[in-house]
Amino acid sequence: MEEIFAPKPKAGEPWDVVIVGSGPAAFTAAIYTTRGAASTLIVGGEKWGGQLMLTTVVDNYPGFPDGIQGPDLMVAMRKQAERFGGQFVQSSVESVDLSKKPFEVSSAGTKYLAKTIIIATGAATLWLDALGISKLIGRGVSSCAPCDAPFFKGKRVAVVGGGDSAMEEALVLTKYATEVTIIHRRDEFRASQAMQQKVLGSGKVKVLWNTEVTEAVGEAKLERVLLKNNKDGTTSELALDGLFIAIGHKPETDLFVGKIGVDERGYIKVTENSKTSVPGVFVAGDVHDWHYKQAVTAAGFGCMAGMDVLALLAELKG
Repeated sequence: MEEIFAPKPKAGEPWDVVIVGSGPAAFTAAIYTTRGAASTLIVGGEKWGGQLMLTTVVDNYPGFPDGIQGPDLMVAMRKQAERFGGQFVQSSVESVDLSKKPFEVSSAGTKYLAKTIIIATGAATLWLDALGISKLIGRGVSSCAPCDAPFFKGKRVAVVGGGDSAMEEALVLTKYATEVTIIHRRDEFRASQAMQQKVLGSGKVKVLWNTEVTEAVGEAKLERVLLKNNKDGTTSELALDGLFIAIGHKPETDLFVGKIGVDERGYIKVTENSKTSVPGVFVAGDVHDWHYKQAVTAAGFGCMAGMDVLALLAELKG
């Protein structure tokens, strides 16, 4: 049954909130703001839905005991936000002006005015620039062991990377896979000593030093990877069921650099709850959360931002 709680603003008036992004954080925030009767515009991008649009079965999102396809989950979240009056624009934000009130958000040649903004643009996985990788994402190639490790019980997997994230991925995978290999292009890890000791001392992880993946091979799913030793130039193959890429993430903050506080890695700084350095601008999800990077935590941060927006709007009304 259709339930509309959030009306559109009148012509020339600002939206109560403009949400930039379209992943779990963005849609959860929209569910809260619309149910709070705040006029809500979601500028979701031409390729909307975030990282879950690239995944297959999601087994760790609460409420789905049999799992749910990532794209199906995002379609359901969008429908729920729209059910309560959220207006969705499937175009990318070109620029934002946070220097004046109301704020301005420009997308596809249209300027939208906003009393508040929620930044929920997420963080993009840095994938390997190697043949076959993009084709096999979701079919053996992954970037999240806590999400996908159970699918590889009793199978052979490898992790690409040398930082703390790669160590964490490998340790999670040792609980499920029969063979775990770390493929690293250097001759030493950059991970903390504590993390290195956990991995190297586990007795369950093999390391291929000075090695790079040149190609991921498989039709319906990953079958093997082609490798090259960057010291002596020798090549080899490694039969695999899963390949986990852990070479980092890039927060989607290019639009906001110089206009809002970001840390040395480019993630938006949180000053209090979901507030940013600019009053009236809030943040939610992987664009500030470099640690957890889970759909359910992103949704939780979206809830926080939505509630913080409603509180501020109530203050502004007096």
